[in-house]
Amino acid sequence: MLTSFWNWYVIVITIFTILASLWLLRWTKNAGNQDDGDGSTGHVWDEDLVELNNPLPRWWLQLFYITIIFAFVYFALYGGLGNLGGYLGWSQEGQYDAEMQTAIEAQEAVFSRYRQMDNEALMADAEANATGQRLYANSCAMCHGSDARGAKGFPNLADDDWLYGDSFDAVMHSIVKGRVGVMPVMVGGLDDGAIGDLVVYVQSLSGQKADAQLAANGKKNYDMLCVACHQADGSGNKTTGRR
Repeated sequence: MLTSFWNWYVIVITIFTILASLWLLRWTKNAGNQDDGDGSTGHVWDEDLVELNNPLPRWWLQLFYITIIFAFVYFALYGGLGNLGGYLGWSQEGQYDAEMQTAIEAQEAVFSRYRQMDNEALMADAEANATGQRLYANSCAMCHGSDARGAKGFPNLADDDWLYGDSFDAVMHSIVKGRVGVMPVMVGGLDDGAIGDLVVYVQSLSGQKADAQLAANGKKNYDMLCVACHQADGSGNKTTGRR
């Protein structure tokens, strides 16, 4: 019932608007013949500012009629009145499906040869690398940079430090399925001093100089809050991308 209501709502509103526009054009044309004999509408402002009753140029008026005719022709050919389809059977879903099918066929001509190649052959193939470079520029460069060196918050792909491993399958998983590597806030219950101690301990894990006592205090909270994802030695867990 709701679908039927909105269908007729669109039809009635659309047809009424077009017919009202046609009536307005006809009414203003006839109203233009009514004046006081001096070519004005009889409206005067500021004592001498007179509203003249000049009609629209004929060509301009005809353009309005043409738009009304165009509207009815368009509805007849392409639809647009609620659920009523047009004579040509066009729909946005049909156009989308046709465009997607065309794109799939064009892509198939490019990628079909790659399906028969193993990983080693793909990496050695110059044409496959050129295709991959274009895909990278379109889909990856905005975050990882055109030189693949990343940016703040986005991994550097040009070094030898891999969060999830550097195998072909690991990289394929990252591209096809993405990765979840966002760390939630874990120190909400710690005061500034405890957070500072934790920072000192994390720095010590990478070999940086750190106060032994502060690091020992920070290790307690690290073992409680961080070790599950980052491991006891800070080497991280590849399944979560945390190091």
